[in-house]
Amino acid sequence: MDERRKVASCGATGVWVWQGDITAAGTEGIVNAANNEGWLGSGVAGAIRRAAGAEVEAEAVAQAPWPVGDAVRTGPGRLAGRGVKAILHAAAMAPGRPASAEAVGSATAAALRLAAAEGLASVALPALGTGVGGVRLEAAAAAMGAAVREHAAGPAPVGTVVFALYDQEALERFGGALERELGRGDGP
Repeated sequence: MDERRKVASCGATGVWVWQGDITAAGTEGIVNAANNEGWLGSGVAGAIRRAAGAEVEAEAVAQAPWPVGDAVRTGPGRLAGRGVKAILHAAAMAPGRPASAEAVGSATAAALRLAAAEGLASVALPALGTGVGGVRLEAAAAAMGAAVREHAAGPAPVGTVVFALYDQEALERFGGALERELGRGDGP
């Protein structure tokens, strides 16, 4: 977690970007870039399945289908050993269909509500909808940033939100757009 870069403070919520595997983000909750059927395929979902175990996928599938733009909670599986308390499956798309920036924003808001209800102090999110969903990184950052800003204005927001991006180019593009959406933070 050494290379986190703070991009904003929204009330009591610090917003950070970080390059790395979301399963190693060091947060109490992690958000899965899910479809509304709960299957953990490739990309972020595949990394979570490999690290957490198949029981997480079984828990998600048992709750399916849920509306696109919503999220469900499962246990952390093997990630409990890394301090993860919950995995939040945010559905920005249905299987075989593209994602939309609107669904990305709604799914982000739903995951943050679940995290707050769970009492999680920190949560890591990927750039929802930007893989097979086809949403541009900048559009996802704007939608997710707006959801974080709205969440932070609520009564009991999550204190630390980390956006975990897998590669440097994605980090720069997403981080820059997020920074523009939220305004410059007050430093690290």
